[in-house]
Amino acid sequence: MRAILWLLLTASVLANVFISTFADWSGGLQIVGSVCTGAVLLGSAAGLWLTRPRTGA
Repeated sequence: MRAILWLLLTASVLANVFISTFADWSGGLQIVGSVCTGAVLLGSAAGLWLTRPRTGA
């Protein structure tokens, strides 16, 4: 499960860099793509945080 979340996190960062830098998209399409990759990034980061190993204190 955590491996899939790490894969999604990495893929969303790479996709966002591609959309921001290399893709020749218009303004609106670039915003939509960036919002979608940002949502995946935040979701996978939250999933990783919620499934983190807990240590007893």
